[in-house]
Order: sequence, then C-alpha cells, then structure tokens
Amino acid sequence: MNWKNRHIIILAVVALLVGAAGTYIGMQWFAPEETATSTEDSSSGKSFGDMTQEEQKAFIENAQGSSNLKKVEKAYTLINERYVEDVDKSTLVEGAIEGMINKLDDPYSTYMDQETMEQFNQSIESSFQGIGAEVSMVDDKVTIVAPIKGSPAEEAGLKPNDQVLKIDGDSTKGLDLQEAVNKIRGEKGTEVTLTVDRPGAPEPIEITITRDDIPKESVYKDTKEVDGKKVGVLEITSFSEETSKEFKKHLTDLEEEGIEGLVIDVRGNPGGLFTDVQDVLKQLVPDDKPIVQIESRDGENSKYYSERSSGKEYPISVLIDEGSASASEILAAAMKEIGDHPVVGTTSFGKGTVQQAVPMGDGSTLKLTMFKWLTPDGNWIHEEGVTPTKKVKQPAFFYTHPVTAEKTLDTSSSGDKVKNIQQMLKGLGYGKTETDGSYGEGTEAAVKAFQQDHDLEATGAVNEKTGGELEKQVVEEVQKEENDRQMQKALDVLFRDA
Repeated sequence: MNWKNRHIIILAVVALLVGAAGTYIGMQWFAPEETATSTEDSSSGKSFGDMTQEEQKAFIENAQGSSNLKKVEKAYTLINERYVEDVDKSTLVEGAIEGMINKLDDPYSTYMDQETMEQFNQSIESSFQGIGAEVSMVDDKVTIVAPIKGSPAEEAGLKPNDQVLKIDGDSTKGLDLQEAVNKIRGEKGTEVTLTVDRPGAPEPIEITITRDDIPKESVYKDTKEVDGKKVGVLEITSFSEETSKEFKKHLTDLEEEGIEGLVIDVRGNPGGLFTDVQDVLKQLVPDDKPIVQIESRDGENSKYYSERSSGKEYPISVLIDEGSASASEILAAAMKEIGDHPVVGTTSFGKGTVQQAVPMGDGSTLKLTMFKWLTPDGNWIHEEGVTPTKKVKQPAFFYTHPVTAEKTLDTSSSGDKVKNIQQMLKGLGYGKTETDGSYGEGTEAAVKAFQQDHDLEATGAVNEKTGGELEKQVVEEVQKEENDRQMQKALDVLFRDA
C-alpha cells in the first residue's frame, strides 16, 4: 500500500481535530516517515486467518499503537488488508469521517462530499432548486426549523417544528441531516411528499410539495401608518450573501421616505451567514457593547463591534417566533441588549453555535461546529432561544393543522381532529361551536353554517370537500393583516409602552 492510502485516514482525523489548518499540519506530522505497521506477519509469512489464537492475540496487541490516531490507522489497515472481501478504500475513509461526526451528537456538524458541498454553497447563495426550508436534527429526528417566505414549503403548509418521518414513503430513521436534505431537494417541477409529525396533530400529515427555484431576494420592504406616523417594515427571510446590501438599500429608501419608526421582522427566518447579520446590525446599533461574542472551546472570547457612535434616531422593534434561528437570534438578541429595543412574538428556536466549513482537499468539506456565539451581555441561548420582551401568540387558528378526514367526522366523532376543526371554525367567525373536541350540536350547527356560506351540501358533517374548504378559508384569514397580532403589537410598542 502506498503512503497516501495508508495515511489519508489519519489526515482526516487531524483535520477534524484542529480545523482549517489541519490538513497542512497533518502533512507535516506524518509525511517524513511511514509509521504504519503492516497487518501481515513478515517473519512467518502467515495470513491472519492462518494464525493460532495466541498468534492472533499477539498480532492485535502489536497492532495497537499508543495514540488514538495510530488506532484508527491500524483499524483501516486491518480492514483493508484482511477483511474477507475487497473493500473500497474511499468508502472506508468516508465511513470513518462520518462515524466521527455522528459521535459528536451535534446536528449542525456534517460531512459533505463534493456533490453535497455544491448544494450547500448554493443554499448559502440563496440560489437553488428545492422546497425552500431550513431543517435541523432535533432528538435524532429531521425537523423543520422554518420554511422560507414565498417558498413551495411555505405555500404547501410546512411549519416550524414539523418532524419529517418519511420522504416519498421512505423512513428518515437512520439518515443523517445531509442525507435527508439531499432526498428532499430536487429539480424544479418535480414533487416530493413529506410525512410529518406536527406537535398537536392527532396523526402524521402527508404534504406534497412541488419543487421550484428558491428566490434570491431575502429582504422585503413595506410601510404602515400608526397614529398618523409612517413606519417602515423590513422582513428578512434569510441571511445570505446579498442580505446586508439589500437591507441597506431598502432602509435608505425608507429613511428618504421619512419613516418615524421601523419594524424588523425575522419570523420564520432560519438564519444563514454569520458575517451578513453582523453587517446588518452595524447599520443599526452603537458600539456601546459587542454585537456578538464568539467563544472557542478553550474559552477564548472574540468580540465584534459596530462602528456607529449612536443608534438610529427613530424607534425600532423586532419580530421573532419559534422559526427564528441562528443569525436571526443574533440580530434579535443584539437589538434587545444593546439598544433596549422591544422584541415581540414568541421564543425563538435556540441555535447558539457557529459552524465553519473546513475543506478536506478533494472537494469534500467538514461543516464543523467550532464556536459558541454569545449575546452582547454574554448569554448563551442554545436550546433556549431568545425570549421576547413582549410575548404575543397568534390567534389559535394560526396553529391549526390540515384536515385529514379519511372518514367523515360527525356527531359520533371526538378527539383532536374535531378540536382542530373547532378552532378553525371559531377563527372563521363561527363561534357557537364547542372547543373541547366533542362534536356536539354547536359544532354541527357551525359546520352547517359554514357549508351554506360556501355552497357546500349542508350536512353538518365534515368530509374531504368541507375539510379542504376550511383549510382554504383559514389560510386566507391568516394572510389578513388585521389578524396578525404580533405585527400589530410590534407597531404599537414603537410609540407607546404597551
């Protein structure tokens, strides 16, 4: 076996341990001499299978080096030269790296081969084809962090914290995060069916999504009026390479229009580039405190500051929810702790780590968690999230689920499916319904009224057609500005303490 084949597994280990410089350092450590012990007994010429038990024991003891890296090399050599069947060397190396990553028990550290790395770069550039959703591993389950605004995932009804049980009928059990992402992604116009377990839903939900181009635009501008005052709204859907430039342009336009207040909406924003959220914050906050702090494994702390001497002259509020993660949380925490700006909504996702892509030399990459990020005041929000200063939940019907009426629901029915329908009806203004999951006379009357209002047969029972119309009407209500309690509060707190 040549030097390269024998030592490539060790170099992979070193790269994992010491980071971006690892491959270079590894070459310096291991290039001068060949240190591997052959798995063949050169003195006797015997193969491992021909050895006695005592000789096998002695061989294994001799193969065990004093260092962990030597142990890895011995395992590689033993399998490569003595396993009963021929094994592809690259498969061994890939498996060893993937095994080390899996042992970290960190959903954000992944190994990406050349093809996967290309897809990762595309997602960072916000220019790719797929369904448009950020996913993570939570309790070993593929979990939706948030769908991207205007994406097929959002339009199909995926929600934060949906756990993906199956992809096109195949279980996700045993898949790592990147394997799941690769299965979910695909060419524009093709379909993928996700079976998801949604918190509060009585049973798994099947959602079919048509893949499409995911738009590059990540900042959306709007204006509102509050008590005669003009307020700008900037919604940031992700932090990609152009986000800070888009933000600056839209903010400049709003300021030229004479806004007297600003709402920054990062609800459902799954995060993105660490550098880009810094560039956004540098446009907003003063240098009184660090924008964010980065802490390494040895406790070394790096602080990043704005270059502004003061904040904006107008009030600012920030909107977050359970789909706001990572870079979105950096923004919300900085606005909260530096400028004492109100943060409105529900507690965010809770991702307090920073990953770095480490090239492995052959086009593959380790995306490895290397740092914690801390808020300006030094708080670590990992798995806890950013707590809003003004806690506001949306109306109950915002959190309802698709109606899975495989069989008609009527007065003989009860349970979570019925409760879900009752919340829909109540949100749509049919207030006489029960809300406890029992299909009583009130629910039956409400269903009949709904059916009459929408030209459906007024049976008082919910079949597939009635369920589909309920979903359609709820979506329309969710999209109405007056039903967005969180936005209304974010606007309200700009000019009064409420």
